[in-house]
Amino acid sequence: MRVLAALSGGVDSAVAAARAVDAGHEVVGVHMALTRHRAQTRSGSRGCCSIEDSSDARWAAEILGIPFYVWDLSEQFEEQVVADFLSEYQAGRTPNPCVRCNERVKFDALLSRALALGFDAVATGHYARLEGGAASGSPGSTEGLRLRRAADAAKDQSYVLAVSGRAGLARALFPLGDAPSKAVVRAEAAARGLPVASKPDSYDICFVADGDTRGFLARSLGVREGNLVTPDGQVLGRHQGYFGFTVGQRRGLGLDRPAPDGRPRYVLGTRPDTNEVVVGPLELLSRSSIEGEALVLLAGPGQLDGARGWDDVTVQVRAHGRPAPARVEVDEAAGRLHVKLAEPLRGLAAGQSVVVYGGQSGDQVLAQATVA
Repeated sequence: MRVLAALSGGVDSAVAAARAVDAGHEVVGVHMALTRHRAQTRSGSRGCCSIEDSSDARWAAEILGIPFYVWDLSEQFEEQVVADFLSEYQAGRTPNPCVRCNERVKFDALLSRALALGFDAVATGHYARLEGGAASGSPGSTEGLRLRRAADAAKDQSYVLAVSGRAGLARALFPLGDAPSKAVVRAEAAARGLPVASKPDSYDICFVADGDTRGFLARSLGVREGNLVTPDGQVLGRHQGYFGFTVGQRRGLGLDRPAPDGRPRYVLGTRPDTNEVVVGPLELLSRSSIEGEALVLLAGPGQLDGARGWDDVTVQVRAHGRPAPARVEVDEAAGRLHVKLAEPLRGLAAGQSVVVYGGQSGDQVLAQATVA
């Protein structure tokens, strides 16, 4: 197959591309330039868009002996990831920009260009396992397609990939899905002579270079002073903008006195229309059900129990959150999920991604939706 390998400049994508070459594919490397601030350097960046990354990606391609190109996708990234991130916070929701990036840039934009140029599939350094589609030599075919957790549970990225949908995943290759650990991948990179073998992992939000998300939101959305209130409306203090707070947050509330019973307070929610942040005791964070919208159904034909959902599955609401047992109903016509949790979860917020796992192995992604 003709495979377009996304080279981020990190060790994972480099080894993934190397494995695609070993598999006999005709591989071309491409680096997606996502930031408009190309002058930033790794020393001042915690994410994956520093200026060194493009150079590291080119170096890896030269060692692998594959053609290499840089695609400027900064406009798409700014409009579809950064702008979405800001508008979601402004609406009082808690978005996951990595989910949006995978959906709209790393798969949608990349795959669209790849197909237009005659490639059969794209390969990335994500940690997840795929069955069917390009992974089985039938790019584009969704028959038997399954997305499963990676062999290395600590690095599993199936949660952020679930939003990609069956059609996109049918054209994807994840060569690192069976890797037992990141240490093994680094050792393989070193053995291949790839200079990124010991390069540190990127973390946090890539477009927030200093890691100060609240500061980024304040600079982008401005300061909007408002009240910190109890659920019944008692004013406890002031804040600089409701969008700087997330559900479940305990630290940084700026309160000068504890609750009457001495227990800590947590953010229970935000009210954009009144610019209020609601705080209260821990027990008020518990939720026993989840409503999801913008449904992405990854389960194949015949995998819906009674054509309406699943009675014994798990759901995950954070990239590295613990799976929670649940019963799930699917309303495919309305594009919604209805989740009944076996045990309450704390800190759920609108805008998060909820992913359903099940199947015979228990680690297959069945569906994804956005918490409404």
